[in-house]
Amino acid sequence: MIAGYARRLPNCRNYATNRKIIVQNPIVEIDGDEMTRLIFNTIKEKLILPFLELKRDYYDCSLINRNKTENQVSKDAAAAILKYNVGIKCSTITPGPEHIKEYNLSSLWPSPNGMLRNALNGTQFRESVICKNVKKYVPGWKKPIVMARHPFGDQYGGTNITVPRGSQLSINLKNENVEENIKVFNYKAKGVAMMTFNTEDSVRAFATSCFRMALERKYPLFFASKSTLLKEYDKLFDEVFQDIYNKHYKQQFEEAGISFEIRLIDDMAAQAIKSKGGFVWALKSYDGDVLSDVVGQGFGSMGLMIHSIISHDGKTVLTEPAHGTVTRHYRQHQEGKTTSTNPISSIFAWSRGLKHRALLDNNEELLNFTKSLESSTIKTVESGWFTKDLAACIKGEGFTDSDYLSTTGFINAVSAHLIQNK
Repeated sequence: MIAGYARRLPNCRNYATNRKIIVQNPIVEIDGDEMTRLIFNTIKEKLILPFLELKRDYYDCSLINRNKTENQVSKDAAAAILKYNVGIKCSTITPGPEHIKEYNLSSLWPSPNGMLRNALNGTQFRESVICKNVKKYVPGWKKPIVMARHPFGDQYGGTNITVPRGSQLSINLKNENVEENIKVFNYKAKGVAMMTFNTEDSVRAFATSCFRMALERKYPLFFASKSTLLKEYDKLFDEVFQDIYNKHYKQQFEEAGISFEIRLIDDMAAQAIKSKGGFVWALKSYDGDVLSDVVGQGFGSMGLMIHSIISHDGKTVLTEPAHGTVTRHYRQHQEGKTTSTNPISSIFAWSRGLKHRALLDNNEELLNFTKSLESSTIKTVESGWFTKDLAACIKGEGFTDSDYLSTTGFINAVSAHLIQNK
């Protein structure tokens, strides 16, 4: 890792004793697990609390505390976000059987994410931070691709089961007027089945959020589906998007000089790779989950990706890193080894959450701070200070340990640039 980097950073002084920026209303801080929990704590210590007088409504949603509270802490956190309209969340473990013994679990408690997303009833937006010196795996991308995911229903909200051999699968549809039994499949051998669902109201709210985001960014909007095969399920999405566009957004889009298109998902994926970026790509839940990771890595690293969930009325925002708890690096940390985990996604979780707080409170000083924090982070990378995941994109495959910083070393470098910008 880079030796002596501090001697070559800008001359700094500690502003922690100067007047801090007053943040009038609280944010909800949701703590998490493993490596990202350590990163969040360092970000607070180095980049947030020295500069802000900040009230934090704190919830420990680590797996240990979810187990201790029987997941009540996740419910309390969701209620608090709706109360204060800003949540900043650390990544959390979604436990599997291997965690039962390690954490002495009484149950496989779910990740808080589903509960929090359902409480917000919002749209998940992801986009990558672009640094000039980071070579992209898709080199043609010059502008961000804003991924809009509908995190309701679909595969993750549905039901999946194991089906014994010799079974007949059917769907029973019942309302006050009629009951219908729809045959699906006859199993000669053991198999599986999955039932997904969605509602027109949720799709309308999702579409409205996507049109709003496209207008805010002045980017064209594409919705991608497979309605040629899913002639009822995906057709509903297509029809709702087109209806809302025609009735409410067509004139605004034309005045802004941007377009809206519905495309088949395979065609859109191919076009995205060939594009220069600079558009909003709206997708159903499963499609958005998979393809946002592809796009994130295409820009260089998932550690560069910004992640937020915005309620459909635009009032409430939950931000979090776009990646998980980085277990592999946490195991190295437990062994006493120095780690080099990219904290940029976590830094932007803080900056974007605080930005929304600033906009709600009309706090220009706080808004300027969030801009400075983001520009300082990008400037740090572009000045040649970065973590191991970016080394190959900047130095090439032949990089050595002396070419990159540790996790803490990178956050210290961002702090130095932040203080210089103050």
